[in-house]
Amino acid sequence: MARPEPWRLDPASYPHRDVIQTRFQDLDPLGHVNNVAMAGVFETARVRFNRSMGLSGWHGHRWLVANININYLAEAHFPTDIDVATGISDIGTRSWHILAAAWQEDECIATCDAVLVMSGGGGATALPDDFRAGLEQHKVRQPL
Repeated sequence: MARPEPWRLDPASYPHRDVIQTRFQDLDPLGHVNNVAMAGVFETARVRFNRSMGLSGWHGHRWLVANININYLAEAHFPTDIDVATGISDIGTRSWHILAAAWQEDECIATCDAVLVMSGGGGATALPDDFRAGLEQHKVRQPL
């Protein structure tokens, strides 16, 4: 994967920030936070971001993760906390993208792109209008 665009590495591009603690148990034999643990860091940040949005219009539906792509840029270390910034990018008919980036000591160590799908009883379903409007309010700030 190519290096992310510069705006992805700027915390100011994202509307939401969270601090996630590293854990000793997440270290690999070389003393770095392992790749599975980093996926967990991004998952925790994504769940906190989803809750912070306070969106309505999805009752009777579920949000399903359809795709996760993590781009590792540098090693993460214990015990330093990880600062994760998160925001919405593309919004489709039935799905939306959540972009995130993680920093330790002012160095971007990874980015994560997630695609979520709205699902009803019969599979993927269109995003309700009020839900879509809520997503729009939490978009990342990309340069023109």
